[in-house]
Amino acid sequence: MKIASILGVRPQFVKASVVSQKLRQHHEEILIHTGQHYDYQMNKIFFDQLGLPEPEYHLNIGSGSHGKQTGEMLTRIEEVLLKEKPDLVLTYGDTNSTLAGALAASKLHIKTAHVEAGLRSFDRTMPEEINRILADHCSDILFCPTPNAVENLKKEGITKNVYLTGDVMVDSLIFNKEIAEKESRILEDLNLESGQYLVATIHRASNTDNKANLTNIVNALSEIDEKVVFPLHPRTEKFLKQYGLYDRLKDSVVLTQPLGFFDFIKLMNNARMILTDSGGVQKEAYVLKVPCVTLRDNTEWVETIEDGWNVLVGADKLKIVEMVNGFKPSLEMHEDRYGLGDASGRIVEIINTGDL
Repeated sequence: MKIASILGVRPQFVKASVVSQKLRQHHEEILIHTGQHYDYQMNKIFFDQLGLPEPEYHLNIGSGSHGKQTGEMLTRIEEVLLKEKPDLVLTYGDTNSTLAGALAASKLHIKTAHVEAGLRSFDRTMPEEINRILADHCSDILFCPTPNAVENLKKEGITKNVYLTGDVMVDSLIFNKEIAEKESRILEDLNLESGQYLVATIHRASNTDNKANLTNIVNALSEIDEKVVFPLHPRTEKFLKQYGLYDRLKDSVVLTQPLGFFDFIKLMNNARMILTDSGGVQKEAYVLKVPCVTLRDNTEWVETIEDGWNVLVGADKLKIVEMVNGFKPSLEMHEDRYGLGDASGRIVEIINTGDL
């Protein structure tokens, strides 16, 4: 079978790496990279470290408004699919690349599978929520990471070809964590001691593009009486400088450029706590058993909240500082809600049956 996998951003590279390795043992795979992440540290270095093959197609679309970016992706992906005529298109997550891939395949009547299907934050102001809903309703096969995701699809009338597989990110973390601990020198490079620092990541438009929200977060980070390591997404750095907040952080926070995969895993794995507005980082923190304070008002990863390893604080400065000082999960509440590291094998086994 010929399978076209559509990728565009860091989390998709991570997820695809474990699936692709198994997929290519049985099928011909074509990687289509939209170029949604175009910075080297957020792009090629992940291919290098994860062992992903060089994409057969690199669309180089880059940034832009949601409509412009998705429209260009839809046009370019359609051209590739018409040329390659794959039997199946595989999409991951909830990005514009996900939606464009699912739409292009659906309109060409090519079967589409969505990895990480069924997630819902129930906040339609988030572009990711629209992307994941539409991708699910375009897809023929839905690979769900959790029972909650299966239930969400059922409520929307989607019950055919829905599979509970576990989460492929867990596969990647389990496989790569030991490698990262041995190979990464990030703690030495930043003069960090395990368990003696926090990690912050911010990239969502609801925070970066909102001056009041970003100011509140910066003020909270500046007041935290612990070392905070803050790898800067290019979008975040741009708005920090635009709002005059960048210099305020320089003296109180360890600012870095985007990190490679191994460096970031090691940084998270040894942190006392993680502060983030990322969906994937919330889940990674849970899997690594690191407490997480989420700088959003909702989450699609509800299991992290239910088990008490994650708390939602939005962009409220007082709540952020309060949770940094007082939030402490119970180890007894950790139940491996995202699987045990065999999701990629299950996905490929289902594809192998051909009964789709």
